[in-house]
Amino acid sequence: METIYLSHPPKIANKMQAQKVMAFGYFDGVHIGHQKVILTAKELAGQKGIKSAVMTFHPHPSVILRKEQAIQHMLTPLHEKIEAIEKLGIDELYIVDFSEEFSQLLPQEFVDEYIINLNVKHVVAGFDFTYGKMGKGTMETIPFHSRGQFTQTVIDKVHLQSEKISSSYIRKLLENGQVNEIPNLLGRFYNIRGKIVHGEKRGSTIGFPTANIGLVEPYHLPKTGVYAVELNVLGEYYKGVCNIGYKPTFHQKLTEKSIEVHLFDFDQNIYGESVELIFHNRIRDEQKFNGIQELVTRIHEDVKEAKEFFKVKL
Repeated sequence: METIYLSHPPKIANKMQAQKVMAFGYFDGVHIGHQKVILTAKELAGQKGIKSAVMTFHPHPSVILRKEQAIQHMLTPLHEKIEAIEKLGIDELYIVDFSEEFSQLLPQEFVDEYIINLNVKHVVAGFDFTYGKMGKGTMETIPFHSRGQFTQTVIDKVHLQSEKISSSYIRKLLENGQVNEIPNLLGRFYNIRGKIVHGEKRGSTIGFPTANIGLVEPYHLPKTGVYAVELNVLGEYYKGVCNIGYKPTFHQKLTEKSIEVHLFDFDQNIYGESVELIFHNRIRDEQKFNGIQELVTRIHEDVKEAKEFFKVKL
């Protein structure tokens, strides 16, 4: 897959002018609803014998438009979104810098400069995709802006039972700690990436050494608490328990969430290693304990519960 970055006004190179079917959207999470949009574009491109393409935007429009609930934390930061789209077998990915200037384009200007000038012959997008200043362009108006140069396919809502699959619904599940429900929406378990950093080294003194994860991207973290997880490190997957939170037993005013993972039967030195943390199931809320012994007793229970969940021999 070729990844092409555009900023306004776009400089369209000759190689970008091959005929294409293009899917449009922000695609945070690249969940199964997004996948339906993207794979429809891929299928139609195959039928037409032309290139398949995706156009997405960065940063999230809400940040530039200064919305009250601006989305700063992602389900899939940009590099992961690129990887996920590439896995779907797309030929070209266009990443447009969503700048103040870009946000002021009239719907017709967006269509002229970012669709017609890229020789897009068919557009695929979700029913709620909007374009142009104040989102005035919609999939209902796009035929009027097409100047007869392209056709379009609108993908309707994708539901799981009665709930519309959406990035905002996945964020809501994360905020509730319902990580076990997310694979039905994403098509995979929710994961974050980071590096192993030095922590307070308290875990080793109480018999539960932990790997502390420092994030390198602004992920949308699950609700504070204890989770059954897997950690991908050094090319291997290890099961364990993870605490996300503020360590209230030892700190009164910690302002930044810590991510600590205790792996079963693991004793390697992995400081500085890049890791992927995969959330399988929530065990409990984060708690403040009356001393270390009470904490240790509870961690034993957490480990037992996680092992039972993973069907690991106790």
